[in-house]
Amino acid sequence: MSEFTHINERGEANMVDVTAKEETLRYAKASGRIHVNQEVLDAVSGKPGKLTKGDILGAARIAGIMAAKKTPELIPLCHTLLLTKVEVGFEVQEEEMSILCTAEVRLTGKTGAEMEALTAVSVALLTIYDMCKAVDKTMVIDRVQLEEKDGGRTGHFVRGQ
Repeated sequence: MSEFTHINERGEANMVDVTAKEETLRYAKASGRIHVNQEVLDAVSGKPGKLTKGDILGAARIAGIMAAKKTPELIPLCHTLLLTKVEVGFEVQEEEMSILCTAEVRLTGKTGAEMEALTAVSVALLTIYDMCKAVDKTMVIDRVQLEEKDGGRTGHFVRGQ
């Protein structure tokens, strides 16, 4: 069984010491979705609708990028990372009545970017919720998960492989 890295020998929460680690290229990709009603789907797809808040997905994209950069301010034991790339994208899934969000994060550093990618997805989806809650209070955010990561001691991980 693997050890919890953020718990010291006394059982206390602590920040992991990465001083001796080598800098490597780090990559993480996360995804999540928000289930919405037809009116919201039409609005984010550019179809005529009642929503007048403008570019919903554009605002959510910027919020996700900003959130990735502020992850250590939100998650207490995260290291501050010099992110070199954050990309947030969306796919409207008509049949599932949902919007899929993905976030990819890259950097060269001593620790991974999984939390930054997961935070980007979470905040992007929360932004969609905030901008659309007047029209659909039944929205559900789910399946926020790590899809892929590369770099560091644990190497390459791909969900489902």
